[in-house]
Amino acid sequence: MGHMDGLEVSECERCPALVESRSRIVNGAGPDDADVLFVGEGPGAQEDQQGEPFVGRSGDVLDEALLEAGLDRESVRITNCVRCRPPENRDPTKEELNNCRGYLEQEIELIDPELVVPIGKVPSEHLLERDVAVTSEAGDLVDAELGGQRRHVLISVHPAATLYDRSQRDTFFDTIAAAADYTDAESGQQQLGDF
Repeated sequence: MGHMDGLEVSECERCPALVESRSRIVNGAGPDDADVLFVGEGPGAQEDQQGEPFVGRSGDVLDEALLEAGLDRESVRITNCVRCRPPENRDPTKEELNNCRGYLEQEIELIDPELVVPIGKVPSEHLLERDVAVTSEAGDLVDAELGGQRRHVLISVHPAATLYDRSQRDTFFDTIAAAADYTDAESGQQQLGDF
């Protein structure tokens, strides 16, 4: 049931409600050796239409934050906890998250990122397997067993929160900047816009 060829999942039928509501499976986007892997919750309407994660307004905010941090979207990998759009954009259920978890684990293992950044409450709780107070924990660097080994996880608020709450915007932008700083330190690369 469902097949992952490298980083692409095709023909998965594990979640009947999602199979019914999706128009396609939305796989991760970005290089297969990215240093930073962002993990969202699941595709919304625009993602489902375009077949790419984090397009639309939230994607615009993410792009803006990446740019300001000296990262560009082409250099990071973006994926979701579930690869199919839930009906009416509801949260994915525990069962749906678990059905898709193997694909996510395999993607993390193949990408082997320096840093995993779950975007928002659902991905943070799913990856860390505990309750997360995402507003107060945003920017915290924690460890979790993902893709076969201990990895660094940087908790983030969701960019959608920034659209109606100015203080969340600062939190989100600061977290993305921290992700850029962290991977710079790890890889020793000069950041774009360093003077």
